[in-house]
Amino acid sequence: MDRHDFVAFAKYNHWANARLYDACALMPEAAYFAPRPAAFFGSLHGTLNHILVGDRAWMCRMIGEGPDPDSLDQELYPAFAPLRQARGAEDKRILDFVSDLAPAALDREIAYRTLLGEDHVNPLRQLLAHLFTHQAHHRGQAHALIKDAGGSPPALDLIYCLREKAV
Repeated sequence: MDRHDFVAFAKYNHWANARLYDACALMPEAAYFAPRPAAFFGSLHGTLNHILVGDRAWMCRMIGEGPDPDSLDQELYPAFAPLRQARGAEDKRILDFVSDLAPAALDREIAYRTLLGEDHVNPLRQLLAHLFTHQAHHRGQAHALIKDAGGSPPALDLIYCLREKAV
């Protein structure tokens, strides 16, 4: 994959997150925050928080600055509105980062420490691929949790984003 592919994924990511948050905004607050047995992070809110935690951790590792979460289940924002605002800002940060990458930068080795204290090294292109697949994985969980709560989950498939010319 080249920089243009990652820019497309960043645009898709922004589109999908906006649709997901729009669906959550229509839900009763109690349903959005309710504990869900199928939710690995406890609730829909916990799942959305986790996606942002992951993005911030990886962006900090790749860029070397910015918020660096303490744990995978850290609650960054206890309310929906500030979480939604932070999500939009992080999506812009991701898009700006990949848009400014030089082609050679994708092969740069990134040394980092996991939240469990393990040291690893991977090329930037692999870390970006992980960032986007991690989001898609957990957005799928959030999608199911919206349905479980009686909400209307939006279509999040990439093809819909492409058809809307959002990428």
